[in-house]
Amino acid sequence: MSGDTAVDGLVQILMGVASRYWQLVKIDGAGRRQIREISAAKAFFVDVFPAIASGGGNAMSTTGYAYADNTDRHHVPDAEIQLQLLQLSRDAPADKCLLAQRCLLCFISWQIEQVCLQLAANFGSVHGFSCADLLPYVLDDDGRLQPNGTYQSLSQKILQSFNPQQSSLTTWTTTRVKHDAALNKFLLECGVYMVSDWAILNDTRPQQLERIFREFYALTPPEIQQAQQLLESYHAVYRTARLQQRSLSIGGKCTTPTTQQLQQIATLLQSQTSQTLKSETVMTQLQKLATQLREYRICMRGGALPTKSLDTITGDEYSDTSKALDNEQTEFLQLYRPQFLACLEQALAIVTQSRVNSLERKKGEKAKKFLQALKLFHCQNLRMTEIADSMGLRAQDAVTRLLKLKEFRADVRQQLLLLLCERVLDLAKNYSHPDRLITLEQQIKLALDEQITQVIKEAGNQSQTAKINTIENGLFSERLCRYLDSLNEEI
Repeated sequence: MSGDTAVDGLVQILMGVASRYWQLVKIDGAGRRQIREISAAKAFFVDVFPAIASGGGNAMSTTGYAYADNTDRHHVPDAEIQLQLLQLSRDAPADKCLLAQRCLLCFISWQIEQVCLQLAANFGSVHGFSCADLLPYVLDDDGRLQPNGTYQSLSQKILQSFNPQQSSLTTWTTTRVKHDAALNKFLLECGVYMVSDWAILNDTRPQQLERIFREFYALTPPEIQQAQQLLESYHAVYRTARLQQRSLSIGGKCTTPTTQQLQQIATLLQSQTSQTLKSETVMTQLQKLATQLREYRICMRGGALPTKSLDTITGDEYSDTSKALDNEQTEFLQLYRPQFLACLEQALAIVTQSRVNSLERKKGEKAKKFLQALKLFHCQNLRMTEIADSMGLRAQDAVTRLLKLKEFRADVRQQLLLLLCERVLDLAKNYSHPDRLITLEQQIKLALDEQITQVIKEAGNQSQTAKINTIENGLFSERLCRYLDSLNEEI
């Protein structure tokens, strides 16, 4: 999200300016954020709230920043304004009804953007997205006064379902945006699952936990038992209190356990395990447990798990890792690294040769041109247009059709996963009991798939950003060029 957006939002929200009721935050055809002033809504607002409008009108610069004058600095009473506009939108004549709705929809657009800014600030840097990536999913209001057919924008749905007796419009907008299906689908693909740790622990049964930890994480029976005891103690204290609140019609989201609740959980655990734990330790273990369950849910819903290097050796979640295990892991990694590189080179060779064989069955010298173009792109970092000129091809699209880079990378990825899984499972036989290998297989495949995805993604990023001849080659390109150099072809 640009600096313009941040300054705009800060000025508008913190100063409570009236222009939020006639300026709409929207997305243009290219996906860029715009501020559109709706003259009819402004005239209506000034007519209904002359005192507020005269003190709250701010000018927008050509760069998109909001410049407020000194009279703009008083607080705009949003609750009172919104209640009156809501009444007008329901009781006034048709033309004024639509204008009152438009004022409220403009306000909602600003709040939608603030939610996206908050999500990007909280999760974007870790999960690789910005506010600009989120806005197209939720800012679908085109600013028309008359409804556009039967389609309802998210803003219209928010306004239609808003009840001022239950919450403020700001709170209701935040809630609806965070529960929007399209937005949550995108966030899930980025690895963000919008449910609190405490809600996840609340609705996970001990039997589910046992199955997840056995089948997905391949933990040992003692590790699973300790996790179950922790979850059961949490349910006995926190979930019981939560159910009592509901019986008294006290709702709301799940909050962080209190110090008293953590102490009660620690006492229950001590009665089962004879282990004395501090409240801080219980909190840490609960958060670790919730993180594992969150990652399982993300994976099962088709989302992306956080990338963890296979070179990273992590401690056990519930017990200390022995020095012998560290040595075994180090030895395994020393054997694994060359296997990964060997399998990558083999996968590249298999897929490249398969493509060459396929092209050789066609007329002309397409196979030779394919190898030449592949080398120019990955090894010399030439752009598609430069490759077309160099090879005498008609245009950039001819090179794109010849190389089919997305398809090429997808085939390499699949071949690499097949080769690497087989070799790593053979290696794992030396470090794990045969009975556990059955459950380990899925875990190994997920870990390998994650690392392979990173290598392929890196290659994809190169293809999208190959605009200058100084791009640093990644592992994919480096090994591909090495293979191409070994061919006895005049590329």
